[in-house]
Amino acid sequence: MKKRVFIKSGCIALCAVFLTGCAGFKGLDNPYVFSERTALYQSSAVSGKSEPFAHDLCIVSEDTSSKDGAVTAEAAAVFDLTDKKVLFAKNPFERLYPASITKTMTALIALKYGNLTDEVTVTGDAVITEAGASLCGIKPGDKLTMEQLLYGLMLPSGNDAGAAIATHIAGGIDQFSQMMNEEAGKIGATGTHFLNPHGLNDENHYTTAYDLYLIFNEALKYPEFRKIIATTEYTTTYQDGAGSPVNATWKGTNWYMTGERQMPEGLTVLGGKTGTTKAAGSCLIMGSSDSSQREYVTVVLKAPNHAGLYDNMTNILNKIVE
Repeated sequence: MKKRVFIKSGCIALCAVFLTGCAGFKGLDNPYVFSERTALYQSSAVSGKSEPFAHDLCIVSEDTSSKDGAVTAEAAAVFDLTDKKVLFAKNPFERLYPASITKTMTALIALKYGNLTDEVTVTGDAVITEAGASLCGIKPGDKLTMEQLLYGLMLPSGNDAGAAIATHIAGGIDQFSQMMNEEAGKIGATGTHFLNPHGLNDENHYTTAYDLYLIFNEALKYPEFRKIIATTEYTTTYQDGAGSPVNATWKGTNWYMTGERQMPEGLTVLGGKTGTTKAAGSCLIMGSSDSSQREYVTVVLKAPNHAGLYDNMTNILNKIVE
């Protein structure tokens, strides 16, 4: 069984090294300076290695910052994972609310520090009462595996599944949020600060389009993550607190996978994560591949509505094949 690792270096120290602080941030109108962020990634060496931190990452510079009137979302970007190129970037470093895209980091932490076969007993932390919150329907006392919870987290976007994962991995929501921020710092997502594992709104819970690429790119290294996000429907059985079986079917919310929108010709969706709150607007990050098996990550943040979200996503996906 894997050890649960709790990284000791703090978010404040990491963020100080990476040019900007986590503590005390209030506004969401403080984007990174392109030249500073680019210089940071090109010059920061990995510990014990000579190559720059970003030798295998896509780097945004002034030259790759783009304007396109058809992209109406607040932020959007296209990353070519194969050639390590940025094909499009609009406000990539602007701090925005991520809504349920937060769950990509929750899944990453669970896969990195947990075990898929762990039996998780749901606690009271999983009781989410906020109006409109998406749930997979688990209750205190239910027993599920970590693998089942990850499907409940990523397909129906269960905030209750996120809380159950957080409590199992770290002992509580606050402790797990600290792990999320430490992990973000480790992979260079220095414009990110998380306060919960699910993305329910808080003014101090924010990230950037570029940081979400870093998080999603890291999660794609795990085959189980790829399997989960590629699933459109998942049926399972777990036990309630009395030991009785509970049957559940969870469905994904990505319109490209449900058939409500078509991918541009020549592209195939690998999967991704949606997110919606009043403050965050409609959001989506996802992976795709072309006929040559080249892979891409695309992200749209703060589109006005669901239809507008997929209009924006299709517009930036077209930049891959145009």
